[in-house]
Amino acid sequence: MTENAKVPADFAESDRVAARLYTDPEIFEREMTQIFERSWVWVAHESELAQPGNFKSTYVGRQPVIVTRDRKGTLHTMLNRCRHRGASLCEKPSGKANGFTCPYHAWSYGLDGKLRGIPYPDGYEGVLEKGELSLKKLRTESYGGMVFATFAEESESLEDFLGDAKLWIDRFMKQGGGYPIKVLGKHQFKFRGNWKIQLENTTDGYHFPIVHRSWMASVDAETADMMSFMTDPSAITHSLGNGHSVMQMVPEHSDLDVDDGTEPLQGRFDHVVAELSKTLDEAQVRKVVRAMHGTGFNLNLFPNVSMSAAFFRVLRPISVNETLIEHVAIGPDGPPELDVVNRERLRIHEHFQGPFGFGTPDDAEGWDRVQRGAHGGPDLPILVNRGLAREKASPEGWPTSHVTDETGMRAAYAQWKEMMGDD
Repeated sequence: MTENAKVPADFAESDRVAARLYTDPEIFEREMTQIFERSWVWVAHESELAQPGNFKSTYVGRQPVIVTRDRKGTLHTMLNRCRHRGASLCEKPSGKANGFTCPYHAWSYGLDGKLRGIPYPDGYEGVLEKGELSLKKLRTESYGGMVFATFAEESESLEDFLGDAKLWIDRFMKQGGGYPIKVLGKHQFKFRGNWKIQLENTTDGYHFPIVHRSWMASVDAETADMMSFMTDPSAITHSLGNGHSVMQMVPEHSDLDVDDGTEPLQGRFDHVVAELSKTLDEAQVRKVVRAMHGTGFNLNLFPNVSMSAAFFRVLRPISVNETLIEHVAIGPDGPPELDVVNRERLRIHEHFQGPFGFGTPDDAEGWDRVQRGAHGGPDLPILVNRGLAREKASPEGWPTSHVTDETGMRAAYAQWKEMMGDD
């Protein structure tokens, strides 16, 4: 990083950012410490840790962590690193355990991270205090079932960080149709590009009819019409503060509790309606089936997770030019008669987000090509100025523009700029 020794924050302006934000390894290293180690980073959904003893291994930035629920029901996030010689404690992605034992020298830790046992302890007399060698913990808080962790002990609370995004998290969780949400399954893939390229994508309505033409051609006419939002003036994007943004593609589905009963249910779900009607009343059936496609918006939570219509998308930076993406399918957590709903939701998820779906492969190709192109003409900026001249404040005070505009990207880069300053 040269260019008159500018600090990274200087490379982001209100309407453009430097291409080096995608390609400069020094900027990437600084992002890992100044953003991913100082922000609230999403690590789990509470349904993944439903019972005492449940655990999940994941990452905060590039640092491996274990998320647990202890016997008292408390959630913990701890570095996945033995305090003795640094070996990783857990290589399983998830499961249930009474604790964790290092495979190298068998130091053992409880679900709360406390050091419980050391083999052959006589060699440590006078040189080791077990109480001082618990696993390193991160602050862990949750909101709406979403679990976040941070290394920053003195940072604001999670609820303050989420701010106005909490309203949209609450709305997103209504797609259980009156039941809680649970994780149904997940899959991962990598793309050859910088993490911010994907961060931009979730509230980028401009690309949708171009990149996803094949998906639009593959779905029924009702679904295609519902997602034809390019010229709809009511389809808008809000900047919610702290880098968060929400893109309302189908505004009438933003709050699934708002239903005057006149909108017909999609014919493609007639078999689901028939099955549910055996045990649920008409109002319950309508509520669950109306939420089959999820909400009518994508919510982007800076820096690493989006709640996108009907699934979670999680990004994990690996290097300046490689990012891992996890797509998490979700559905209502209810009685067995809802199994037909969750099977259908999984098929919908696979059709777009799946590795052989019509949506994700096209997105990933676009992200790859942005990374390749960013190496050409490194002094040419990345433009994020679409809709800037027509951006206005909503009644809530949120900067707002059309769904095809780049309000969400400007929101993310404003937070990025603030966190990457020298102070």
